Order: sequence, then C-alpha cells, then structure tokens
Amino acid sequence: MPTINQLIRKPRKRIVEKSKVPALEASPQKRGVCT
Repeated sequence: MPTINQLIRKPRKRIVEKSKVPALEASPQKRGVCT
C-alpha cells in the first residue's frame, strides 16, 4: 500500500485507470499508485 507521502505527491488516478482494473475499483488499496 502506498504511503501517505506517495498519495500526496502522486494522488490515485482511479478515474483515469478505472477501465483498466474495474474489479479492483471496490478495493483501491490493493492497486497501488504506479501500476
């Protein structure tokens, strides 16, 4: 799981990458920031 500092520097782009991994949309903590 990304650290707090990582989320501040690179916020999660769940809207942009939603179509890439729709199954993990319910649990964004499993995705990571740089996939």
